[in-house]
Amino acid sequence: MTFWHHIGLPRGRMLAVGRRTLVVGTLNVTPDSFYDGGRFFPDAQKAIARLGEILYQGANIVDIGGESTRPGSVPISAEEELARVIPVINAARKRFGPAPVISIDTCKSEVASRALEAGGDMINCLGGTLFDQSVARVAAESGCPIVIYHIRGSPRTMQEGEIMYEDIIGDIKKFFEEQIAFLIKSGARKEQCIIDPGIGFGKTVAQNLEIIRRLGEFKTLGLPIMIDVSRKGHLGVILKDAFGMSEIPPPEERLEAGLAETAVAVMNGAGMVRTHDVFETRKFLAVIDAVRQA
Repeated sequence: MTFWHHIGLPRGRMLAVGRRTLVVGTLNVTPDSFYDGGRFFPDAQKAIARLGEILYQGANIVDIGGESTRPGSVPISAEEELARVIPVINAARKRFGPAPVISIDTCKSEVASRALEAGGDMINCLGGTLFDQSVARVAAESGCPIVIYHIRGSPRTMQEGEIMYEDIIGDIKKFFEEQIAFLIKSGARKEQCIIDPGIGFGKTVAQNLEIIRRLGEFKTLGLPIMIDVSRKGHLGVILKDAFGMSEIPPPEERLEAGLAETAVAVMNGAGMVRTHDVFETRKFLAVIDAVRQA
């Protein structure tokens, strides 16, 4: 069964999630993201050129991030994050106009608010309101969509120690329910919310795979599900074990593995896919969506 969701955007626009899986293209303007860190920073012109490529390749949404959240990463100030993302959003609107849907990948309310003022359309928020409760106020006042992205701990600590859940799906679902309740209490609407179980953010390889396998259980929340497995570390571990490699293959060698996992996720209910590889993902999803609708 296909579940339809209509997500309202600023300036009277709408995103339909359901029949066709939406592609969210990643644009990191950071020096240290795990895959593309430094490619599009600090040169804003390179970032805008890449944004144009992402749109040309068919992304439904461009997700712009100015702070790395790779395992072990250290937070930066709001001022530094703003200096990275606002010029890109301003230049994007000047060059490409109002049509492209721009998401700001941040967990800071100040960055989210300023990005929306500059022309952003939605917030992709690691931890939801976990790190900054004022994000709820920004979502409520703007009425924009907000992705609630699950994480255990913080980016700096999420993969440290023994990673245990009583029931990983139940625990993550409880996190979503608490976040949604807080957003509603703050004046936002449930219909603004999108959920992402946070593959790789405080999970073991086995736990990541269990989330993908049981992803359909999140449908009971009645919200669009976004998934992001693009070139992530657990894929490298799987490939290393499968092929008896001496080392974990780098992100550059994980594309096909990520597409395979994406296929399972979409068949299990993901309606949005965040990726570094827009064109390859779009072609792949065209077939997956055709099978789903057959």
